Amino acid sequence: MSHSLRYTVNCSLLFTELPLNERPAAARKAGFDAVEFWWPFASPVPSDAEVDAFVAAISDAGVELTGLNFFAGELPGPDRGVLSQPSRAGEFRDNLDVVVGIARRTGTKAFNALYGLRQEGVDPAEQDRVALESITAAAKAVAAVGGTVLIEPVSGADAYPIKTAADGLAVVERAKAAGADNVALLADFFHLAVNGDDVAAVVRDHAAEFGHIQIADAPGRGEPGTGDLPLPDLLEAAQAGGYDGLVGLEYKPTVPTAESFGWLGR
Repeated sequence: MSHSLRYTVNCSLLFTELPLNERPAAARKAGFDAVEFWWPFASPVPSDAEVDAFVAAISDAGVELTGLNFFAGELPGPDRGVLSQPSRAGEFRDNLDVVVGIARRTGTKAFNALYGLRQEGVDPAEQDRVALESITAAAKAVAAVGGTVLIEPVSGADAYPIKTAADGLAVVERAKAAGADNVALLADFFHLAVNGDDVAAVVRDHAAEFGHIQIADAPGRGEPGTGDLPLPDLLEAAQAGGYDGLVGLEYKPTVPTAESFGWLGR
């Protein structure tokens, strides 16, 4: 794999052997200087003490927080995002101030806005309208900290409407048409592959537009080398195509996390 790539460790899927606030230090001990998280709290507006403990865990570990999900309901589980649910979009809005507050303290610039599942009895067009309002509000909020809102195609949930890169790019285009320039695709090579996208073609055609890349092998979602996705080739192609961001390690280790980095060949 290219040595000029910088990796960030997703501490919501890696180092789950440890309590959440011990994971940044474990990532540092394993040789990484950057971490990312899903929304690390149970509620959209956690207590100040909870936020303080999370921020301290990152600064004490000496790592950079490079990415954070907005509140997404139960994840994994029945929600996969709340921003397109008319009954829950208010929770997403309430979460924005907290996210921006964490970003001001940590320098985080990338924020994953999970779309949410289609709901029984709700018109999909209404969900898309609510989603666009939510995404543009999020983009405006994180613009204050130089941030980008990421839109991620996700596998494993039929009711999640953004499955392919084309689906995600269409949402990005709608947001840009609505005036939100700081919105971009999160290309998770695992999810795209599982959903049947030609990942090499997506990289070839859109690498320079990616707001972020995440990787896991497919099938299985384990560390690189446990499946048959040509991750080294895809990452090299992404760089050649103009991607200069970080690569999030968002896999489910098949061995204790600290032993799962052999594929890096360091």
